[in-house]
Amino acid sequence: MALIVQKFGGTSVGTVERIKNVASRVMATRQAGHQVVVAVSAMAGETNRLVALVEALTPSYNKREYDVVVAAGEQVSVGLLCIALESMGCRAKSYLGWQIPFMTDDAFSKARIVDVVGEKMRHDLDAGYVVVVAGFQGVDANHNITTLGRGGSDTSAVALAAALKADRCDIYTDVDGVYTTDPRIVPKARRLDVISYDEMLEMASLGAKVLQIRSVELAKKYSVPVRVLSSLEENSQGTLLTEESNIMENVVVSGITCDKNEAKITVRGVPDRPGLAASIFGPLAQANINVDMIIQNISASGETDITFTVPHGDYQQAMQVLQQATQVIGARDLLGNPEIAKVSAVGVGMRSHSGVAQKMFQTLASEGINIQMISTSEIKISVVVDEKYTELAVRALHDAFELDKEMPGRISG
Repeated sequence: MALIVQKFGGTSVGTVERIKNVASRVMATRQAGHQVVVAVSAMAGETNRLVALVEALTPSYNKREYDVVVAAGEQVSVGLLCIALESMGCRAKSYLGWQIPFMTDDAFSKARIVDVVGEKMRHDLDAGYVVVVAGFQGVDANHNITTLGRGGSDTSAVALAAALKADRCDIYTDVDGVYTTDPRIVPKARRLDVISYDEMLEMASLGAKVLQIRSVELAKKYSVPVRVLSSLEENSQGTLLTEESNIMENVVVSGITCDKNEAKITVRGVPDRPGLAASIFGPLAQANINVDMIIQNISASGETDITFTVPHGDYQQAMQVLQQATQVIGARDLLGNPEIAKVSAVGVGMRSHSGVAQKMFQTLASEGINIQMISTSEIKISVVVDEKYTELAVRALHDAFELDKEMPGRISG
């Protein structure tokens, strides 16, 4: 008997019929002799509806109360799924984040999990219940309701699997796995049978929307095997996330990602003195704004230009924060561009193969696409380009690295 955590997203529980379909899948796993914990999202469109209600009242809402509102969607989902399971003769019990509890910090709207207390769930599992948990939500040390950020139900599911030492975490969504790129941009994109944690971590951070990045971080940290499956297909094979050592041979490039949720900021004419970079990024950190790509140039005049990217949704706040900071440090100018995109090539095979950067840059040049910023790691190369060239860049790179062809070395051990 195995302990399996199953996660179902908003599309999977979007209607009563789909909730019944989810209940049937859970029942099948339970009848196969396994213990089952299910994490569910709000019904499709419900979180957007709740967010819109908040924003219709005021754009400067209190984030504590925002979390109270948007956490309500998952409460409906867990109750409905339990009712569906019990109607099929399966004992089920629902838990909200604070009932487990999912302990988090107090960063409302994007809280991070501190601990998952599993005693109550273990007791119910041993008593023969299917445990149904509201994803996306938790509670801080002061008993305030918190939420984990959009896509947080993935993180909830993997955290449950890690805390309960589950044998596997199956994440059901509206796609049947991880693809070499977005099939909506490149119809001939292929589904990957297996992918390493590191590759998925890079792809999630670079714009692939299949899994939330924090869920992949947790899976890697606690070595949780994760399968991404379609909830809409009966025989979905999905994609397995696993240790790199379980993959027989690594291809050079596994996927191409893009992210339009980026904005570029340049602070020009910063005096070249120790500590001034900290004076720029410190206020951003205090405002809880994440900074991604960073480039610094030093001029002969003793000044430096610092260019970096931030999430598109934080762009206006970042510019406001930096207006004062740049004046304090004596910078000459502050420039912003919210119409950019990040395009990336990812593959663990880059560690042992050369020429990837040359091929990537030459491909973009042949399409007349100018590169504004470059960032690299052992297994990825990212460039910033004008947003209008995003799809063209993705299609060109997917073709250049021949990702529509089968990858014979991609074998799970």
